[in-house]
Amino acid sequence: MPQPIADTPEFCQLLASGLERLGFGSNPDREQKLLRYLDMLVRWNLTYNLTAVTDPEAMIYRHLLDSLAIAGHLVGQRFIDVGTGAGLPGIPLAIWMDDKSFALLDSNGKKTRFLVQVKLELGLSNVEVIHSRVEQHQAETRFDGVLTRAFASLAEMVEQCDGLLADNGAFYAMKGRMSDQELSALPKTYTLRAARALDIPGGDEQRHLVELTRQP
Repeated sequence: MPQPIADTPEFCQLLASGLERLGFGSNPDREQKLLRYLDMLVRWNLTYNLTAVTDPEAMIYRHLLDSLAIAGHLVGQRFIDVGTGAGLPGIPLAIWMDDKSFALLDSNGKKTRFLVQVKLELGLSNVEVIHSRVEQHQAETRFDGVLTRAFASLAEMVEQCDGLLADNGAFYAMKGRMSDQELSALPKTYTLRAARALDIPGGDEQRHLVELTRQP
């Protein structure tokens, strides 16, 4: 049986080096939780097909560090990760930003069952798992930030997720290449607050964070 990722010095060092490049200080407890999450992801992926990325080293770069690269740009206390899949970016952010709360929403029952188990095993009291389609979910309290990592388009994101966003909140969309066509297709009620290039340690693809707010 292979050695758990969390007990492998090579992977511990890769994560620590990546976090340093992102400007994070050392936090052994959080780092261990991040690697334990990857251990669970690797195990469950064998039968649940949670991610196409199967190499643990690639997972550190493309899942953990990619997710955490947006941490310094989030404003507020309550966030919802829509279409979270295997918990990305919501789980890594919830582990690192344990003073904030994260709702993880997905319509795939296998993926939400995995997320419930992650929450239990890692003791993530700041995480809520929601099994629902986004257009059917009625939030009792709206969120300071709506996060998406793999939504088809910005216009579809704001249309389907508008009811989740607090009046002064923001959409945070993780994207690859920037598209002027996507931005121009947005409803006029939204404005572009920022489009940030993300420097992902170990990454060789363009990554951006698009921040949108409602017009006052």
